[in-house]
Amino acid sequence: DTENNKDKDNGASDEALPAPIFRSYKPTSDELQENTTDITEPTLIEGQIQDSLAAAEQTTLIEELDIANLAPRKPDWDLKRDIAKKLEKLEKRTARAIGEIIRERLKADTEEDLASAVQAGASYAAQSNEDE
Repeated sequence: DTENNKDKDNGASDEALPAPIFRSYKPTSDELQENTTDITEPTLIEGQIQDSLAAAEQTTLIEELDIANLAPRKPDWDLKRDIAKKLEKLEKRTARAIGEIIRERLKADTEEDLASAVQAGASYAAQSNEDE
């Protein structure tokens, strides 16, 4: 019974298979000659190449390349741009405040001398520059 099923499966699969199409192979059998495709001649594309070359010559090249415009910007570049003016004002005010603190310490005649006060102000300025 299993042999009959195999015969039926083989017969059904033979009928369902598509006919082969030969593009680059020339069969020797006459039965398969019907399935060959016609040989096509290559077309000349010199005209198309000449047109492409002429179009490439007409295009203008960018003389100067600005790398800053090509590089992607950081996500917070616009925030930094908007806050830059405010930061300049704050830096000026901070410098004034440091100067006033130093003057007050000198006027108060504390135990610190002028050199230590200037050194304290310079260390604060250096620390604020490192934070940026």
